Amino acid sequence: MPLTRREAIGTLAGATAAIALPSPIHAQTPNRSQSMTIACLIRYQIDPFQREAFQHYAETWGRIIPRLGGHLIGYFLPWEGTNDIGWAFIAFDSLASYEAYRARLRKDPEARDNFTFAQTKRCILREERTFVELAEGTFNLPSTLPK
Repeated sequence: MPLTRREAIGTLAGATAAIALPSPIHAQTPNRSQSMTIACLIRYQIDPFQREAFQHYAETWGRIIPRLGGHLIGYFLPWEGTNDIGWAFIAFDSLASYEAYRARLRKDPEARDNFTFAQTKRCILREERTFVELAEGTFNLPSTLPK
């Protein structure tokens, strides 16, 4: 049975995040919370007529997120198919690292300005955050198909 568009996008989102996470989970570490790497997947519903404004918003985060402690995997704009869904993938060493990042984000003038920009342009209609962790043994596996 073929995948629905939503299933395909969800699969792509998870695969993209897993490929770019900064470090895999170590199976030999007994306390998983100390070595767990998580990714925050943000799904944006954007105004398709404000795509350029959303791109500007995303590019601005490219400067801010790494400076404040997030590992920016990337922002992804709609390209083909659904024209109102964008994605962001940001990795962190732990949920505590994410919480510390969020605290720095709230205090940062450039971050606040970027939030204000998005509100003023009304380019983001809705956003959803999902946190995922890497499934052991699945990190960055290359194709084994003969060339």
